[in-house]
Amino acid sequence: MADLETTLDARLAALSDADLARGLDIFRAKLGAAGAASLQTCVHCGLCAGSCHYYLTDHEPASMPAHKLEQIAAGFRGRFTLAGRLAPALVGARPFDRALARTWIEAAFGRCSTCGRCSLNCTTGVNVAAVVRAARATLTELGLIPADLQQVVTTALETGNNMGITREDWLDTVQWIEEETQGAVNDPAARIPVDRQGANILFTVNPREPKFFPLGLQASATVFHAAGEDWTVASEGWDLTNYGLFSGNNAEGGAIAVNLLDSMERLGCRTLVIGECGHGFAAARWESAEWLRRRPSFRIISFLELMEEYFQQGRLKVDPTRLKERVTLHDPCNTVRQGGISEPQRSILRRCVSDFVEMTPHGAENFCCGGGGGQLAMAEYRQKRLQAGGVKAEQIRATGARIVVAPCHNCIDQLMELNREYKLGVVIKTVAEIVADALILPSAPSSDKENHDVAC
Repeated sequence: MADLETTLDARLAALSDADLARGLDIFRAKLGAAGAASLQTCVHCGLCAGSCHYYLTDHEPASMPAHKLEQIAAGFRGRFTLAGRLAPALVGARPFDRALARTWIEAAFGRCSTCGRCSLNCTTGVNVAAVVRAARATLTELGLIPADLQQVVTTALETGNNMGITREDWLDTVQWIEEETQGAVNDPAARIPVDRQGANILFTVNPREPKFFPLGLQASATVFHAAGEDWTVASEGWDLTNYGLFSGNNAEGGAIAVNLLDSMERLGCRTLVIGECGHGFAAARWESAEWLRRRPSFRIISFLELMEEYFQQGRLKVDPTRLKERVTLHDPCNTVRQGGISEPQRSILRRCVSDFVEMTPHGAENFCCGGGGGQLAMAEYRQKRLQAGGVKAEQIRATGARIVVAPCHNCIDQLMELNREYKLGVVIKTVAEIVADALILPSAPSSDKENHDVAC
């Protein structure tokens, strides 16, 4: 931690007054008119405190969303409001100097996962997450982003995926999982097609699946096989993650988002399906069009939506009695509260398990697990992240569930750490894994009709 502080101090010391002035100009531009209005509408009622998992677990004033907003607004007022320039002490205005920049780092990166729950419960509707993202964008432009968070972005830009998985390793893993899927479904015709031209579905994957959780990809392949889908993965441009959403750098976020769009155009697929990943869904579905200033010519949906469509179309049949343990559902912030996908996963679980129980609260009001906003990538804030996750841990414990379903790999990583930290004794699964476990699979064909028309 001392080294990190030294590094941060060195970065701050290297900033000139011109750099700081430029940073505030960047913040003003990123904020936009709506964001600037937000900074002036907080009435300091304090109700946001009870909605923030950071404040609920450390009870420090610096963790209150209104306090974080006030620290960020202080620099804005000092430069861009008349009252702030004439009577800064009366309106809480401060010059954007090195001390305030350090405060912004702590507020924007260290004490916020941009989950948006405070905005949902704000009496005046202040979009705190948007303000924090503008602050993050400013700090990133000034080189004040935590180095490990920026490294994830850089790795994605340099290699095409955020874990630096080579094309050879990706294709070897796909082939291995295809063989495992064939054995699991007892059908040699089960495939994971690669670069299938004109497929209906292009399926995208979080690199953590081929790297650490290959059973997640196998579960998705099993679902596609059971549904009889015409699908493919891409040999390149397959990573659905986009940490540009967390750094606030729209140019880098757009450059990463282009990888998926290029794969769609190269393969001529009709629908881009984002695997179970909250921020990846938000980046591809809602943000990329803004970053790139162009609307995609194809449909972009979550795998949760697609699986629910399969059920509604009668393409999947399941036996809910196979899983007898109690199951609960975690709501990833970028999928549910900020992404609008709340019911498909619930409908799926009600079909696939016999004992499903909701957390309290759930849906859009569910608490962040603490792993969002790039927190998992920032080692210096690990203890704060685990502490903030205490709210989620108690939510899980109160359900009495033995299985926690989380349709997001960042959430899964955080929940696995919370499982150990708070001794919850639960198993963490994706929605696809639950569906795959409950599937009543079609019988394998009796004749040799393997389809080998698509090669890696």
